Amino acid sequence: QVQLQESGPGLVQPSQTLSLTCTVSGFSITTDYYYWNWIRQSPGKGLEWMGAISDVGSTFFSTSLKSRSSISRDSTKNLFTLHLASVTPEDTAVYYCARDRIMDGKYDYWGQGIQVTVSS
Repeated sequence: QVQLQESGPGLVQPSQTLSLTCTVSGFSITTDYYYWNWIRQSPGKGLEWMGAISDVGSTFFSTSLKSRSSISRDSTKNLFTLHLASVTPEDTAVYYCARDRIMDGKYDYWGQGIQVTVSS
């Protein structure tokens, strides 16, 4: 049974770096062809794909967030981490991690989501 679980701070101050971790169980993040994504949903908006890390550790980001984003992983602990720098209140959102295969956008497993508020 594949499970994804987000963790991290619920409140971040503006200009700080937000770090969120997705811990995966029941499936190795290094399994061929699978990609591990970060997706967010801001209040009143649709889902926004932020970026992904591949089975071999390659990273991909949305154009709008690329300059502020990085994704790392710890394959020994089977987790991956999003870092989003210089956050503003516009980064307030529910953040999800999700799995797809070869970045086809068909996410078959999701975490439950974590609410992050950017506020002083």
